[in-house]
Amino acid sequence: MNPFWHFARQLLAFRGTLIWAFIFAVIASMSLGAGLIGLSPILRAFLHGDSLVTVAESHNAEHPRFAVPEAIIDRLPTDPFHGVVLVIAGLIVLTVFGATANFLHQYFSRTVSTRTVAKIRSDVFRSVVHMPLSRVIHRGPSQLVARIVRDSVELHGSFVALTSKVVGQTGKGVIAFIAAIIFDPFLTMLAIVIVPIMAVILRKIGKRIRRGNRGALQAQEQLLRISNETLQGLRAVKVNTGEAYADERFTHTNDEVIKQELRVRTARALSSPVMETLSVIVIGALAIFAAHQILSGGLAVDRFLLVLGALAVSGSSFRPLPGLINEIQAASAPAARLMELLDEPREEVQSANLPELPRHKVSLEFRDLSFTYPNAQSPALDGISLNILHGERIAIVGPNGSGKTTLLSLVPRLLSPDAGSVCIDGTDIARINVKSLRQQVGVVTQETVLFRGTVAENISFGLENVTREQIEQAGRRAHADEFIQRMPGGYDGEISEQGYSLSGGQRQRIAIARAILRDPAILILDEATSQIDAESEAHINDALAEFGKGRTCLLIAHRLSTVLNADRIVVMDRGRIVDTGRHDQLLQRCALYARLNQTQLTAPVSTS
Repeated sequence: MNPFWHFARQLLAFRGTLIWAFIFAVIASMSLGAGLIGLSPILRAFLHGDSLVTVAESHNAEHPRFAVPEAIIDRLPTDPFHGVVLVIAGLIVLTVFGATANFLHQYFSRTVSTRTVAKIRSDVFRSVVHMPLSRVIHRGPSQLVARIVRDSVELHGSFVALTSKVVGQTGKGVIAFIAAIIFDPFLTMLAIVIVPIMAVILRKIGKRIRRGNRGALQAQEQLLRISNETLQGLRAVKVNTGEAYADERFTHTNDEVIKQELRVRTARALSSPVMETLSVIVIGALAIFAAHQILSGGLAVDRFLLVLGALAVSGSSFRPLPGLINEIQAASAPAARLMELLDEPREEVQSANLPELPRHKVSLEFRDLSFTYPNAQSPALDGISLNILHGERIAIVGPNGSGKTTLLSLVPRLLSPDAGSVCIDGTDIARINVKSLRQQVGVVTQETVLFRGTVAENISFGLENVTREQIEQAGRRAHADEFIQRMPGGYDGEISEQGYSLSGGQRQRIAIARAILRDPAILILDEATSQIDAESEAHINDALAEFGKGRTCLLIAHRLSTVLNADRIVVMDRGRIVDTGRHDQLLQRCALYARLNQTQLTAPVSTS
């Protein structure tokens, strides 16, 4: 099924509102038809001086099945002028009634479109959030954001076109066409020869628009990625005087967007003129035929004018349809891109088919692990085996790119190994409920992630039924309480996007408070104190030493103090473990560790 129509079926989820929209569209169209038929007595009064009574009696003679009741005829004015006034007054009332119905049709149809797209957007966002982290890394966050936001906007426009404009315009066009048939069937049927030609042309134009629109969306996605990268890294751009390079990069991609968007301009620009030209040709042919019939006495002037007027109204109603159909055709591209995200494999965070993981209390073991990132030339991890006892404090060191962060990302199953297994208390974590695993793991990374919201919301992120006292206690244990209390609003104070209103050390202490609040059995610190000064680090290390009792602690560290406090040090290089031991032991027997001790393991920076 075409992706657009797959999503369009979801409009039926709001069936009641959709039915009301359709009912009011029919009422608005019927009002238009009644108004067109009401023009007949006005024309006859102008052209022949007939009264409403004469018109009604003539109608009854020609159409006995649809005869006007005698009781109504007796109440009609006999004066032609008064009849015209009565009909015009009726048309005004009918117009107001039809306009009200048209408003309600637009109101309900746009409500359905907005609610349906909101549901689709939520479904796609939910699918992205539950995608495996490796897939998110592979696709890139900017691409995913572009699809969730921009593609859903494109889909909303097409739904509005379908439910509001297409239905309304088609209904009015069909009713006006029926009115023309009532006036003169033969003359009207001559006009429909254009319909098959229009259908073929619209089909060809629609295909070209779909192809061009997909390319344009891909280019816009790239433009959004570059914009996000540049603005999020604006500090690095400026200090490296990279403004010109950033501008050149953006301009090049922007030119590609223009190129792709211009590919569909000819098709979009051509559709309406072609339809208008064909319509004029048909009307011209009808006018010539009608002129011959009128001059020969075979056709009344008022009937021709009524047919021509009804066809004109029908044509003007159908006129926007090529553009609306093009808009719907163009929506197939964003719909297909959204479908791709919905079809992505999902990470089953909580599965009823998998057992819960009991609280960790024996060991954490890496068994012959291997992992390679998509499109990477060499594995990030290659044959890693390591057994860690519950409650041990393990420091992991190694040069950049040695696989430290990748290894620890396997513990909460942010990544899954290509081979081997991670076992907690002898149980392979691939065979247990992921949520029960992650509830036991606290993680603090070098790049602290904070969200726009209050301090309390950031500390308690992801947890339910947490009391204010527990939040504040976690803040105190992370030595964050002092600066939090100085903030306007304290724990209710607002943090800006990505936590830029705080210093690096403050951000990390809030992240540590978040980990403490989770009461994890396994604590992962990925260079968590790298942006904290010597005094703060001493407080944090004291807090972590106390908090770490009875928990397994895994630390990636560049600070000598962190390494010295570890029970064991694991040295990694090129995805392998090259040695393990205490600081003094490794200095004597491991050349890589000795070099890291000289170049990478540093004392904390003092703020004095």
